[in-house]
Amino acid sequence: MKQYGVTVWFTGLSGAGKTTICRAVEQQLQEQGYPVEVLDGDVIREILTKGLGFSKADRDENIRRIGFVAHLLTRNGVIVLVSAISPYREIRDEVRQKIGNFVEVFVNAPLEVCEARDVKGLYKRARAGEIKLFTGIDDPYEYPLHPEIECRTDQEMLEESVVKVCAVLDKLGYLHATSNSAEDLRSSILSYS
Repeated sequence: MKQYGVTVWFTGLSGAGKTTICRAVEQQLQEQGYPVEVLDGDVIREILTKGLGFSKADRDENIRRIGFVAHLLTRNGVIVLVSAISPYREIRDEVRQKIGNFVEVFVNAPLEVCEARDVKGLYKRARAGEIKLFTGIDDPYEYPLHPEIECRTDQEMLEESVVKVCAVLDKLGYLHATSNSAEDLRSSILSYS
């Protein structure tokens, strides 16, 4: 059976848990034999979009470039997991239209929870005025209106979020290339934890 590619786009505030869920989903899908690639926004900024700043125009260009790479992989049958703040709804919708097979995952955690998790100290620096145009502080984050999946990382365990993502991918037909179903993935995840 043909494997259909899909881009799974994890969006949310810094510290919401995008990369954590993304990497856990990657591990589960790889263990099931699916071709998976992760495009992490922080890594992409160091390589593919190094010269871009944080103005709206630069952020939009950053997302367009990530979207272009995701589209290439998706059309070649890869499950692409993108972890990027991608704060503006319009550019997320533009990328969705260009890619086609696209699933938006809103990794939702309140700002105060994200600030409390502030591993890199970015929120603290933004609050002190050391970082300008920081999403959620002095630059907006436009919440998705109709994401296919919402993961409430302030209320869910990681395993619940992973199962939720895999179940939707299975329901939408992206995991049908093998006999494994979301229930098999669920069992695997629960035995892993």
